[in-house]
Amino acid sequence: MFHKHDITRDALMLHGLLRRQGYDWWWHSFTAQDAETGEDRPFFIEFFVCNPALGEDTPVLGQLPANRAAGKKPSYLMVKAGTWGEDACQLHRFFAWKDLDVHGAAPYRIAAADCVASEKVLKGSVAITPEESAAHPEWMCDSGSMKWNLRLKKKIAFNVGYGASLPLREAEAFAMYWHAEGMKTLYKGTIEYNGRTYIVTPEKCYGYADKNWGRDFTSPWVWLSSNCLFSKKTGKQLHNSVFDIGGGRPKVYFVPLDRKLLGVFYYEGKEYDFNFSKLHLKVKTDFSFEERAEEVVWHVRQENIHAVMETEVHCMKKDMLFINYEAPDGSKKHNRLWNGGNGFGTIKLYEKQNGRLKLIDEVKATHIGCEYGEYDKT
Repeated sequence: MFHKHDITRDALMLHGLLRRQGYDWWWHSFTAQDAETGEDRPFFIEFFVCNPALGEDTPVLGQLPANRAAGKKPSYLMVKAGTWGEDACQLHRFFAWKDLDVHGAAPYRIAAADCVASEKVLKGSVAITPEESAAHPEWMCDSGSMKWNLRLKKKIAFNVGYGASLPLREAEAFAMYWHAEGMKTLYKGTIEYNGRTYIVTPEKCYGYADKNWGRDFTSPWVWLSSNCLFSKKTGKQLHNSVFDIGGGRPKVYFVPLDRKLLGVFYYEGKEYDFNFSKLHLKVKTDFSFEERAEEVVWHVRQENIHAVMETEVHCMKKDMLFINYEAPDGSKKHNRLWNGGNGFGTIKLYEKQNGRLKLIDEVKATHIGCEYGEYDKT
């Protein structure tokens, strides 16, 4: 089945040419509840590594003016952690490759100081003072403190199939690869953020875990996913459902494929697959992104030979941040990469029957992880 789990795709992919110009990251996002008020708060944690062959005694930061002048590419583990909402923030902690304890094969494990990421455990801390943030623009982050101790269980995968298979990984055919081993993931544990404690439970975390790797990013860059879904047909929560959409402009052997998205709706155990790399499905995709005064809006329409999925997502700008990454070549082309965890919207799912569209369900979605950016938009 297409949603087959495959933890070999979660292994460290930085070998061959990607050791000198490559990145790999493991992304986690979920919702926690304030220990005192019970209020929801979404968080994200990511372990981002790049260019192991270029490692030095200290982390090599690509945005540091001296490194740019010397033509040095970045090399480090960046532990990224933060939160969305009206005081959204991203915090970065950097480690040199020599200070990492890495088990690159499946099941992967990356550790440095008190920071650990693996298939089942996520621990760590980061603390940045306002003075440090102001003095170090090359850190590309805000100020604040966050500590986490979590266990996780990946329940439903989005395996993109042949596009990230071993032959195409070894050929380094794509500039950017994607695998969502846990597009529905159960997290459990605690977060301490700026002096407040948050509780993470499997029932109310609406968790997500994926990874990307390659030699470059994509522009445009699209990501939409949630497993906090309610059927408008029955009025009930869909406990065994999740949707995930990602992509933008993939490059195969340096040739861009214009405006292609991978998408899936796992609806109460039945999978609706909108994967452009599966040619027999004859997938067609249209998508747009609109920036309004106070919100941003995605429209996506995906169609295959069996079904149609229409997705509309909104997210308030005040709840979002511009997420920061530098590419392995040291450039920073994404300067307006909208990123949020408080998206909301609707998905209409249709099946094709006798030449007509039959509405299977209209689904209300909240706690949507969402992203959109284009290169050099400042």
